[in-house]
Amino acid sequence: MKKATGIVLLVIATLFTAGYEATAQTSKTTKTQTKVVYACPMHPEVTSTKRGAKCRKCGMNLRRTKTEVAHVPPEINPVDPAADPSTPKTESYSFSAAKIPHARVLDQNGKQLNFYNDLIKGKSVAINFVFTTCTAICPSLAATFRRVQQEARTRGLDVQLISISVDPTVDTPERLQDFAKKFKAEPGWTFVTGDKSEIDALLQALGAGVTNKNDHTPMVLIGNEAADQWTRAYGLSSPAKILDLIQSASSRK
Repeated sequence: MKKATGIVLLVIATLFTAGYEATAQTSKTTKTQTKVVYACPMHPEVTSTKRGAKCRKCGMNLRRTKTEVAHVPPEINPVDPAADPSTPKTESYSFSAAKIPHARVLDQNGKQLNFYNDLIKGKSVAINFVFTTCTAICPSLAATFRRVQQEARTRGLDVQLISISVDPTVDTPERLQDFAKKFKAEPGWTFVTGDKSEIDALLQALGAGVTNKNDHTPMVLIGNEAADQWTRAYGLSSPAKILDLIQSASSRK
């Protein structure tokens, strides 16, 4: 009887040990499994699981937005500052004022302008992209620019704000003027439309070309033409953040 009992205990111990080792192995595997998703700050619908991937629409580097981790201790999964979603959604990139065409455009008052000579040359600028019938992000982009203009005056910062219509066949100067009034735009904030071929070429040159107006980028292009210093930022960033970038660009000589 003692011998039989000993055999039973040995079998139980063996099974327990095997089960513990299997659980430990599973736990170890679980602890090291992670899934990171990267998304474009300008086009959140563009995602990838590959670090270093670029947006197929605007070319920006995709940023880390989500990590699925199963009970991973901090020391095993340290935060990567370069991929931290709290990192400001801005990006310096290879862009030159030489790429900006001398497009013939119309402002909200119906005045014909040379886009480069009249709005860009010798200025610090912030450019966003909107259309007047938009009910999604455009009102928020315009509201952000309104606050940027107000706070720029408080800081004593001289900046030319430019909102380019991505729907020039609908957005006549009159429609843009109504849109500008809605957001209490002041002198120094120009709304741009014009012949579709001219505007399409301009948008393409600025990295904001789209075939569907609803796919336009919520990007702000910030630059100092004299120093040829350019930065892209997420258009729904805080006005203070956008102003900091404008001020930084303006300070370059």
